Formats: sequence, C-alpha cells, structure tokens
Amino acid sequence: METPIQQKICVISFDHWNYDKHIVNALNDYGIESFHIKIGNFKYKNTWERIQNSLSKIFLGKNPKLKKRQDYILEMLKEKGHQNQILVINPELIDKEYHLEIKKFTDKYVAYLYDSVSRCPVKHLLEGIFDEIFSFDKSDILTYGFSPITNYIYFDKPEITSKIKQNFIYIGSIDNRLKYLNDFGENLKKQQQSFLFYAIGKKAFVNQLKQLFLGKNKNIIFQKNRFSQQETLKMYNESEIIVDLVRDNQSGLSFRIFEAIGLQKNVITNNKSIETYDIFEANKIKIISESTENITFSNTVYPENIIRKYHIQNWIKTVFSLQ
Repeated sequence: METPIQQKICVISFDHWNYDKHIVNALNDYGIESFHIKIGNFKYKNTWERIQNSLSKIFLGKNPKLKKRQDYILEMLKEKGHQNQILVINPELIDKEYHLEIKKFTDKYVAYLYDSVSRCPVKHLLEGIFDEIFSFDKSDILTYGFSPITNYIYFDKPEITSKIKQNFIYIGSIDNRLKYLNDFGENLKKQQQSFLFYAIGKKAFVNQLKQLFLGKNKNIIFQKNRFSQQETLKMYNESEIIVDLVRDNQSGLSFRIFEAIGLQKNVITNNKSIETYDIFEANKIKIISESTENITFSNTVYPENIIRKYHIQNWIKTVFSLQ
C-alpha cells in the first residue's frame, strides 16, 4: 500500500453545513495531498449569465446552472490532475454521465451517503460507477449492501467553559419535524424546563408570519442564516441536553450525536436505532417517549475509546483504507 504522502485524494460535495471540509483537513493533517471541490462554490461568470439562467428556468423549465456546476467539477479535476481516490458525498446531486467522467480521474471512486436512499434516491447510480459506497443508515446498508460508516466527531476537546443557560437545545432545518418539535416544547413547558429550539432555512420568514398571525409553532425560533460550527458548539455546551430529531425513514445517526459525544453532552432522541450502537452503553442517551417527565441521566462520560473510534481521524482511515 502507498504511504500517505504519496496519495492524492479529492473530496466532492456541496457541503451545505460545512462538515465535509473537515475530511479534507484531516487528510492533510495525515500527510495526504487532498483538496475539496465544493460544488456550491460555482459562480456565474457575469450578470448576463445569471440572467440567462433565470430566463431558461422561467420559459424553458431548464436550469443550466446544474450542468455548469458539474462542468465546474470536471474543470477542477483537469486542473488538479489524476487522484488516487475520489470521494463524492451525496452523489445523487451529480448526473450519471458526469460520474462516469469523474471516475476517469481516479483509481478508486467512493461515495458516502449521509442521507437515506428514500430521501435522496441513488438507485440509478448503484451499478458500474462506484468501487465502494458507504452509508450511515443501517436500513440502507442491509437493503443495498453498502459499507457501514457513521458520521464523525470533527473537533478535538474544545476549551469551552460556558455556564449552562438552558436545559434543552435543538438546532435543525425547517422541515416536517416542526410539529413534533413544537409539541415537545409544550411538554417541556409543563415541566418548567428551559429550552431553545432553532429551525433554520429559506422559509424562516414565512414561518415567522405563521407564528405571528396564526400562533403556529410558537416554541420555535425561526431564522434564515445558519450558525457557524463554533457558535453551534458553544450553544450546545451552554445546554444540559441536546435534542435530536431524525427525519422520516432515517435510521442513521445525525451529526448532533457526535457533537454531543465530543462535548460530553446528554442526548434525547427519537431515533430508536441508536440503541444498537455502542455509544448507547454510556447511559448519556435517552429515547423520547410519550411522556418526557422526570428525564434523568447518570453522571457518566463517553469513554476515550468511544471518542477515538468515532473521531474523524479514524473515519478517514476506514473510508480511504489508510494504515
């Protein structure tokens, strides 16, 4: 096997929540020449190109930007040259014909799915493209024969000494989890528990109006812009318990779980599959039931072997077969 310094590895993704950049940083720290093609970084060359794209969407029902983004991937690969390995995260965002072109630039073409197949379909990409497909979802692993991997702890022990400001915190997207989250907040109010629930996304203003005039989801703070990861970790550290709500048909563990492990925080979640993981044995994780009264956690910590196992440095060794 090649020594790390001889390898060149490329990571391709949108990286909406800025998690994927940590993979590249970890590879570089490991001594591997690595770079990130962040598809979302594609920019129009000029205003006229942007106008043309808008007109095409309105009158032709086509979005040329999707093609231009994929052309951008190939341009970057031509500039960087052949790679020993290429990892694509959530590959359904790239057309099959582009995958076949990207594959020509590498010895090993790998995919990682950190969404369920039911939410982000990839069935059209399962044959003849990837050398290996990793998934965080146990149901999909059993159904499609994917290689198992979880998400990861992307930071070392942070030197944060914040005082506890609330009992519970939730930070997530604006989606179909809102009613569940709001009802959970009502339950906590009855118990006089303090909480901060944030729902983030483009539909924040619409939900703020519904909240103001219709009284909907009044236990949730809506905002358009995401928190930075440092802000997120700080707010988690100022809370006793991190709330984790998974989307429908998802059994994989979200990044909240691994942020909680890295911060030594308690978790309450509706993801029952977490009971099958070794992290559940630390007794710092509870499953949400119909009654959330008298939620108590033992005064334990996640052991060092668990933190090492789920740290990003171990993650890259598994995905890229590093020694």
